[in-house]
Amino acid sequence: MVTLAGCASVPTLPGPPAVPATWHHLPPDATPAPADLRVWWHAFGDAQLNALVDRALADNLEVAQAAARLRAARTLVAHAHDAQLPALHVRTNDVINPDTSASYFLMGFDARWELPLFGAWQSAQRVAQGQAQSAQAQWRGARVSLVAEVVRRWLELRAAQQQAQTLDTMQVAWEEKQRLLEVRHRLKLASPVDLARVQAELAHLEIAHADARQAITRSAQQLAVLVGQNEPDTGWLDAGPQPSLGEWHLTSAPADMLRTRPEIALAEAEVLRTAGELGLSRAEMYPRVGLGTSLQWSVNVATNRSRTRTGESIFSAGPAIDIPLFDWGRRVANAHAKDHELQAALLAYRQAVLQGVAETEIALDELEQAGQRERAASRGARAVQVSANAMRRRATLGLASGLDVQDGLIEEQRAALDVITARAARGIAYVTLYKALGGAPWPASSPDPRSLTPVAAGAP
Repeated sequence: MVTLAGCASVPTLPGPPAVPATWHHLPPDATPAPADLRVWWHAFGDAQLNALVDRALADNLEVAQAAARLRAARTLVAHAHDAQLPALHVRTNDVINPDTSASYFLMGFDARWELPLFGAWQSAQRVAQGQAQSAQAQWRGARVSLVAEVVRRWLELRAAQQQAQTLDTMQVAWEEKQRLLEVRHRLKLASPVDLARVQAELAHLEIAHADARQAITRSAQQLAVLVGQNEPDTGWLDAGPQPSLGEWHLTSAPADMLRTRPEIALAEAEVLRTAGELGLSRAEMYPRVGLGTSLQWSVNVATNRSRTRTGESIFSAGPAIDIPLFDWGRRVANAHAKDHELQAALLAYRQAVLQGVAETEIALDELEQAGQRERAASRGARAVQVSANAMRRRATLGLASGLDVQDGLIEEQRAALDVITARAARGIAYVTLYKALGGAPWPASSPDPRSLTPVAAGAP
């Protein structure tokens, strides 16, 4: 294949200068060992969550749409060069002579092959590959977002259920405290202010109950949409244990994991596609060279004056050259415009890398801070529990009142609410980190989209 100066090579994408050698907010005890993004949600140790993610990956409608678009783009890759292949046209036509003395039946064919010179062959392939890789990045992005949303909604659902149960226990304690204060108020041992404060707390608890119930309904309904069904499973609404990372801590997060982000893959695909379009626009600036042949055959079918029908045929073959003259300026301007679009695509790629670095650094810091808050909340809850247990023992010895016991129980439930909130926040920070890193599994039933490799950087 002849390749001339019209071919636009794919620019080398910025690599190590754009991606950091290591993360600034990585825990000091983390090792540079490779991390697995495929089943990161298994760290919660929740079998029901694992099964839910599998269902969502199989049944989610947005992922199915992205997969269909990916298959469509892959289909076109195999035919990227069809426009540069020889074309054959066969036609028939009745040609009526105006003097009505003769009528001819015309049959013929034309064959033409425009030689794919000046980089048109490679550029067409790059455009098709860029479109396929863009569809692949969108498909992977849909999977990454889906997995993150399923895990996030499940964490929110379980946290809301635990909050509702804790609020129930707290409400019982407040109602008992209200009963005791009413007794003391009748005995002139408690002021109306104390009783009003308890009633205000019960009203706040009612609001918190409503918020928790709303969160349960919202999370369950959103999970139903994510798995492609009309309504939630009844089992989801049964309160279950809150998923927890427990003693898990981040051990590795190599910086090159960032390249799995769908946003960066999409930017890379856009660079490849734009480079292909630039090559095609440059090829348009040069003369088109092709080979053509034609055969025409005609016969008189309307005359009755002769019993012998006559037929004639004409054959032609030769080269064809199409030289741009009057619209050459437009073609040059189009090539310049495509060059600017390629520069914009390169800048967009760099922006995608910078955005990925920023999101990952923020997510790493949020995960570390969320872990510290969860550990602090757990320590506080244990301390409050020790104090509440001591208060209950003092009450059995007659050294503390029932109000003191209820106050201890209320503080114990408040501390439990803090732990639930901190645990959910840590789990969501964990989800945010792996979404920033582009974590999602490849399906075992479909070919690996990474088999669609782009044209090597710098190739003609």
